[in-house]
Amino acid sequence: MANPKYAPEEPICAIATALAPAALGIVRCSGTGTIELFSKLFSRPKALHKAGGNTLVYGWVLDDGVRIDEVMVAVYRAPKSFTGEEMVEINCHGGPSVVMAIQNLLLRSGFRQAERGEFTFRAYINGKADLTKAEAVQEIIDSHTGESRSRAAGRLAGNLFEEINEIKKLIIDTVANIEVEIEYPEDEENIADSFDDSNLIAAEKRLKALADSWKGEKLYQDGARVVLCGRTNAGKSSLFNAILKEERAIVSDIEGTTRDWLESWCDFGGVPVRLFDTAGLRQTRDVIEAHGVELAKSLSKDADAVLYLVDSLAGLCQNDMEFLENCTEPVVLVWNKVDSEDFGKNAQIPDGEAEKIKMLKAQVQISAKKGMGLGNLYETVKKVLTSGMATERVQAGIGSARQKSAVEEALECVRHAIEVSRDFTLDAVVQDLEDAQNALGELTGEVSPDDVLGSIFSRFCVGK
Repeated sequence: MANPKYAPEEPICAIATALAPAALGIVRCSGTGTIELFSKLFSRPKALHKAGGNTLVYGWVLDDGVRIDEVMVAVYRAPKSFTGEEMVEINCHGGPSVVMAIQNLLLRSGFRQAERGEFTFRAYINGKADLTKAEAVQEIIDSHTGESRSRAAGRLAGNLFEEINEIKKLIIDTVANIEVEIEYPEDEENIADSFDDSNLIAAEKRLKALADSWKGEKLYQDGARVVLCGRTNAGKSSLFNAILKEERAIVSDIEGTTRDWLESWCDFGGVPVRLFDTAGLRQTRDVIEAHGVELAKSLSKDADAVLYLVDSLAGLCQNDMEFLENCTEPVVLVWNKVDSEDFGKNAQIPDGEAEKIKMLKAQVQISAKKGMGLGNLYETVKKVLTSGMATERVQAGIGSARQKSAVEEALECVRHAIEVSRDFTLDAVVQDLEDAQNALGELTGEVSPDDVLGSIFSRFCVGK
């Protein structure tokens, strides 16, 4: 292993919940002899020894006979546990001092502090999870929206693993047929002519679909940068607060109130969005405000989409058009204050001007003050962000750059196999298909270089 501290079966422990005041805290233990070791620290050792797998035992954690906390201990018997080993999870009261006291007692009593990702690593090496499921654990922890969590949960449930297995079967069946043809040819001159590439064509199609899924899955994992821009008093801060459903930004009729930028994660139709509220765009002699304006312009250049707010009562001015014409990122033009009685003729781009805004993707009408039109805004921005991506959940999707690389390598091998089958002998095809199987084996962990494993599990928190 890349991490020499990993020692399978050695009893380990870690705090599995946040070290902050809470109703409950959990300390997790795993490894050979875990139940025996912990029973020496438990007020009811016989009950713990007799407990069946997947049961709870009530008692006290004791330090030389002194009670530390009243707990419920979840008992798991190998191999029916998360790691495939003996496990106990100590459910105690959630005060940091209590949780730390139990953890320190375990470390003094024969348990070792778990390394990052070591519980999930043990699940992997004990056959309880392949690498796609192991990576999905961290994806769920890092998810920002229900949709991103749901997609990761699909991989944790095994949909990607099952898809890879089905593709591998298509390849293996083809190799088996080739081996039969090579060993028992009816007519050696016509071996290549009799080759049936239908399974490989199906495998190529499914691998292509997986490779294409990465861009969309990455969007749901990493999120998008969306920047609110516009003139002063267009309503950017009001919209920022309305989307977040809290008063994060100061709202005022005084121009130049927002000088620095604010940011927060939010949900746009399931897409995680890192939303930025920026200073109003205008000419100013105030040095600090001018710096804020420059920051707004800079942020817009790095955005995945720009929401440009316009006061629908005032309409577009020359400064608005200059910014929009020079914008290099997708723009959604947001007409604000449409709840006003005077809303109407100014809420549109002047005739002949729209074609000058080359990055204009859509227009929406809202009232940030009253929350009108926000649902349409979310869906519009989502369509802009996902344009050209395979984001519909009709198949399994890949969840990491490592998986993408393995899928693309397998796809290249399968395509080459189809190509050479038309001009060369079938033993050349077999080599390509074996390379494709190896690439897919790396994806699921059947073939697992140490540096790959070290990279994956080092990103986990200690309790996972």
